Amino acid sequence: MDNYMRVYAEIDLDAVAYNMESMKKNLAPGAGMIGVVKTDGYGHGAVPVAKTIAPYVEGYAVATIDEARILQRHGIAKPILILGVTHPSRYGELVEYEIRPAIFTMEQAEALSAEAVSRGKTARIHLAVDTGMSRIGMRPDEASADLAVAISRLPGICVEGMFTHFARADETDKASAREQMKKYMDFTEMLRKRGLEIPVKHISNSAGIIDLKEAHLDMARAGISIYGIYPSDEVDKERVPLKPVMSLRSYITYVKEIRPGEAVSYGGTYVADRPVKVATIPVGYGDGYPRNLSGKGRVLIGGKSAPILGRVCMDQFMVDVTDIPEADVWTEVTLLGESRPAADRITVDEIAATGGGFTYEIVCDIGKRVPRVYLRGGRVVGTKDYFDDVYRDFLD
Repeated sequence: MDNYMRVYAEIDLDAVAYNMESMKKNLAPGAGMIGVVKTDGYGHGAVPVAKTIAPYVEGYAVATIDEARILQRHGIAKPILILGVTHPSRYGELVEYEIRPAIFTMEQAEALSAEAVSRGKTARIHLAVDTGMSRIGMRPDEASADLAVAISRLPGICVEGMFTHFARADETDKASAREQMKKYMDFTEMLRKRGLEIPVKHISNSAGIIDLKEAHLDMARAGISIYGIYPSDEVDKERVPLKPVMSLRSYITYVKEIRPGEAVSYGGTYVADRPVKVATIPVGYGDGYPRNLSGKGRVLIGGKSAPILGRVCMDQFMVDVTDIPEADVWTEVTLLGESRPAADRITVDEIAATGGGFTYEIVCDIGKRVPRVYLRGGRVVGTKDYFDDVYRDFLD
C-alpha cells in the first residue's frame, strides 16, 4: 500500500452485497435482477463488483462490447446485455462470444443475422423500445410490432428479451413512469397477438426497483443502487436501505501558515483575513475530484471538518486546518466517505449539493490515476491500478 500514499478509492464489497440483499428483499415475486456494471462499475470496478453480485443476478448489463469482453476475460460467464448501440463491425464478436445486443432496426438485425448464419450460430438479442426517453429504440406502435416479428423470423436470430428505460421513475410523481410502462405492456400485447412471446421483459431501473414493484416484470436492472447511491432524494429510501460503497482517501503533503492578506491558489479567490494553517492535499480535478468544490467543499481529517481554500487545481488543493492541531504531513484525509475515526461522513449527495454536480458523475469520474482498494470484512482483498499502463505500437 506504500505506493497508494497519494490517493486511493476504497471499495467496500460487503456494502455491495448488503445493497443487493436489500434490493432482493423488495423484488416482486418471480422477478430476477440484472446487474448494471457499465462505466467500469460506475467507477467502482466492473470485475470485482460483478463477481460480488453474482449470487444475486441472472446476468449483467453494460454500455459497450468492450465492457462485456472485459467481464468475460475475467471469467464472468452469465449473460451480458449491451444497453447501447454496437457498430456492425463488431457483430462477429457479439455472435462468437454470445453477447446480447440491443436491436431496434431491420438493418441491424439483418446484418447480425448474416453474421450468425455465416458462423453457424444463433444471436440472442434484446429489442430496445423507446417509450419516452427519445434515446434509442423502436416506437411502441403497430408498425414496430410488425418490425419486431419480422426480426424474430430472421435466420440465426433469437429474441430473448425486450427492454425500455424509465426517464422519470426517480420522481415522487410516478405518472410519467406508469405511462411508459403502459406503452411497454401495450406493445408486449401487440407482439403477443402476432405470436411473438418475449421470454425476458425488463423495464425497471434502480428507482423502479425501489418504488415500482409492479414494473419488476421478469427482470429488474439494478444500477446506481448497487453502489449505495439513491437515484434521487424523491425515492422511498426506507423501503430499500443502502450502504455507500466508495470512500476516497488521501494524505497531507505539506502544512504551512499564511499571514493576513496572503492568497491561496489560482486567481487568489481566497485571501486570509487572519493567520491560517493551510494543508495541501495531492488530489485535483485531474483525478476526477470536482473543481466546482473550490472554496465551498470540505474534507475530513481525524474526524474533523477542514474547508477547501481557493480553487481546486488539477493535481492539488488546499484546506484550512487551523483548528486541527493533529494535522501534519502524511496525516490521512477523507475526501468521500466516513472519517477515521468515525465521527463524520462526506456523501456524494453532499458533494453534489455543494458543487452543483450530479451524484452519478462524482463516482463515475474518479479517474484511473486513482487506485482502487477492495475490502471484505475490513481486510484488503484486492487492488487495481494503472501505474504500469503501456502503449503498444505507438509512433516514435
